[in-house]
Amino acid sequence: MIKWVRLSSWIFVGSCALIISYYVLFPHVWHCQWIDFSDFKKINPRLYISTKIPQKYVHQADILVKEARHSIEQLWGESQGRGTVIICSTSEEYERYCHSSEGAGCSIGTPWGESFIILNLDGLNVDVIAHEMCHDELFCRLGWWTTTRQIPQWFNEGLALMVDHRFVSSTDSIQRYIDYQEACLSASKGGQTVLELKEISTMKGFFGGDESRVFLAYMTAATEVSRWLMKEGTNQIPYFIYRIKAGESFDDIYPFVPPKGMNKRHQ
Repeated sequence: MIKWVRLSSWIFVGSCALIISYYVLFPHVWHCQWIDFSDFKKINPRLYISTKIPQKYVHQADILVKEARHSIEQLWGESQGRGTVIICSTSEEYERYCHSSEGAGCSIGTPWGESFIILNLDGLNVDVIAHEMCHDELFCRLGWWTTTRQIPQWFNEGLALMVDHRFVSSTDSIQRYIDYQEACLSASKGGQTVLELKEISTMKGFFGGDESRVFLAYMTAATEVSRWLMKEGTNQIPYFIYRIKAGESFDDIYPFVPPKGMNKRHQ
């Protein structure tokens, strides 16, 4: 009996230590997971809005999220993303859930399948929401491990820019590629500074450096992905992801030419 009590005590202490460590290491994930117990207003099971946001923006936010999801459906064929959208009012709220004060939005994925999209008021527009939803779409289809270990950051960001029209507005595949080429040339100061894809394949490589370098990384990624989609078409995206999910390596199949007659979507 005494041994059982001691074992139970150790289990209790160990569990408490694990929970505390988890909160200390990943406080933003903790806050996202417990959003139901915050003062955020639950609009629907996948949308929470800060109570500090004026009521006139609440309905607008719901509409923007739906429009962004429509953009995802146009690129991917259908939306499988399950990310919970959390819209913050203040920089303090945004940093609490995103664990960063930078940017208009961020996306968070966990190894056990939960995902969250955090937005501040600057991110309350279709482009930013769709951008983060595209990250979530990739994560939900491939899972945390495959996405973080196999997918280069340039591909992840470049694909997200295909539904984000803040920098290039054209939806025509050829014109979009041309426009991104020009934007990339401008960002590189006429080709004086060039980034190789391998330099921006990791989070650190992509976001390391000053603002101008990060912008060049975005334009470099978008130029490459728009070139690929111009050649293969957006209907190949689900098939490409299907092959990676089936165990093929990204490096082995990108860029790829689909088998003859392969034009149906794979989910």
